[in-house]
Amino acid sequence: MKKALKLVGYVIATVVALVALALVSVYLLSNQKLNKSYQVSVQPVVIPTGSEALGRGQHIAATRGCADCHGADLAGATIIDNPAMGRLSGPNLTRGRGGLPASFTDLDLVRSIRHGVAPDGRGLFLMPSSDFSEFTDQDMGDLIAYINALAPVDRASVPLTIGPVARGLLVAGKIKLSAELIDHAGVRPATVQPGVTVAYGHYLAAGCTGCHGPNLSGGKIDIGPPDWPPAQNLTPAGDLAKWSEADFIMSLRKRTRPDGSPLNEVMPAAFGLMNDTELKAIWAYLRTLPPAPTGKR
Repeated sequence: MKKALKLVGYVIATVVALVALALVSVYLLSNQKLNKSYQVSVQPVVIPTGSEALGRGQHIAATRGCADCHGADLAGATIIDNPAMGRLSGPNLTRGRGGLPASFTDLDLVRSIRHGVAPDGRGLFLMPSSDFSEFTDQDMGDLIAYINALAPVDRASVPLTIGPVARGLLVAGKIKLSAELIDHAGVRPATVQPGVTVAYGHYLAAGCTGCHGPNLSGGKIDIGPPDWPPAQNLTPAGDLAKWSEADFIMSLRKRTRPDGSPLNEVMPAAFGLMNDTELKAIWAYLRTLPPAPTGKR
């Protein structure tokens, strides 16, 4: 009996040691990814002035989901807060206490938005710069002009606390930093004329790829908690094949599918703030996608 108990004790101790070793390995390997330095050549953009530029910048911030991570006033917000994923918060983008320091320049904003890289060279965790890397210089300049004009809000930015599941997904390559995905040397800002065109829709739909995948076929959203539902397949192989342009616009504006069921809360409401030209352009682009099985990214 004593030998059996001793054997069980050895087995338990071994299992505990292996688990501890695995956790330490995940922590160290994830830190390597988080602390990796990216050397990028950041091209400056012209920052415009005037009410028209600020209005365009405000529209871009509203429709590209900046408030989802940085809060309605862009002074910071917590996106995820649970033991598995950690506490993930968007920082305060205003110049109030706890916000962007006085040393943070327009070029730093371009580096962060277009490249997903902090001034010290580290990749920004969960910053979806791969969605923004092809922003036209005008859109980038308008957005930065708006950020610079934000009313200062005194609110401390919440430090990131990355949980074990998020670290494991990072090590497994399921969560990738945008800085890792972007071809920084090959970034060429798009030049596209707004209009109800496939080209403009393609440009705008870059903001959909973070959840729906590079080919917009949907499936599991790796960057979110395990309980997040899969993203919709936006190709003609998905449910949108049965929708009309009016159905598409209505679903984003009213957050209700044509059958009356609500869109899941994970789907950002920001896209519903796009104007008719933008939504019709995205719809035109989605209609040109090749059919792809759901989740086959």
